[in-house]
Amino acid sequence: MDSETRIKKLEEIAHQLRVQVVKIMGRFGSGHIGGSLSIIEILSVLYFNEMKYDPGNTLWEDRDRFILSKGHGCFTQYAVLAKLGILSEETLKHPYEVDSPMQGHPEYGTCPGVEVSTGALGQGLSVGVGMAIGGRIKNKVFRVYVVLGDGELNEGQVWEALMLASAYKLDNLVAIVDKNRFSLTDSTEAVLPSDPIDKKFEAFGWYVININGHSVKEIYDALKTARTIKGKPTAIIAQTVKGKGISFLADKAISHSTSLSRAEAETALLELGCSKEEIIEALKK
Repeated sequence: MDSETRIKKLEEIAHQLRVQVVKIMGRFGSGHIGGSLSIIEILSVLYFNEMKYDPGNTLWEDRDRFILSKGHGCFTQYAVLAKLGILSEETLKHPYEVDSPMQGHPEYGTCPGVEVSTGALGQGLSVGVGMAIGGRIKNKVFRVYVVLGDGELNEGQVWEALMLASAYKLDNLVAIVDKNRFSLTDSTEAVLPSDPIDKKFEAFGWYVININGHSVKEIYDALKTARTIKGKPTAIIAQTVKGKGISFLADKAISHSTSLSRAEAETALLELGCSKEEIIEALKK
C-alpha cells in the first residue's frame, strides 16, 4: 500500500474512532470528551500504522509500548482497543461499571492493552523513560511512545524525566504533546503559560518536530522522521483542538470534563455524519 492510500485509510479510521468516542460518551452521559477528541488522529496513526503491536498478544515482549500519560483521554484508547478486537463492542456500552475494563482512567491489569495506570498527571513520561532504558538493557529494539497534555507540563516530574531521557540519549523514546491549549478550568495560557514548549524541549536536549495534530500526513511523517533520529529522544508538539469535530465543544475548556444530554449526543453524531437510525441504535442503554 502506497503512503497516500495508507494515509487516506488512517483518516477513515480516525473518523470512525471519533464517532465511537461520542457514542461512548453519549451512552454514559459524562466524561473527559474534549481531550479524548483532540488525540484521535495521533492514536490512529500510532496504533494502525506506526507501532509494532500484536492485538492477539498484548504482552508480547517485543511490542512497542504506548503510554497515555494524560489518562483522562482514555475514551479514545478504549475505542482503539475495541477496533483492534482487544475489547468487545459490548464492553464499550458499559464504561465505569464495577469490574468494567473501561474506567475513568486507564488501569493496568484491569484493561488489556493498557501498559500502565495513568491519570495522576505528570507520571507517564517517567514510566516511559524507565521502559526505554529497560529495553536498552535487555537489547530489545522496541520503541516507547508517550502522549502528554500541554496542561500536564505544569508538573515538575515531567521536566525531570525530560532531563533524564536526554542524558541517557534515549532515541527509542518519543513524547507527543497534545497541545490543545486548555486544561480543566481555563486555557493553559491563563492557568500557567508553558510556551515556547518546543524551545524548552530543545533546551532539554530533545529533537523537536512541530505539527498539526489533526493532520494524519503530518503525524505519519513526524513519526517516520523520529525513527531516523539517533542519540536523543524525539518530542512531537502537536497543535490540536480540544473537542475536535463537535461544534459546541470545540476549543472550549468546558469540554475537558462535561456531560452530554441525549439531545447533545444526537447533535454531535449528526455533525459527524451519522444517520438517525445509527444514532438511535448507538444511544441505546
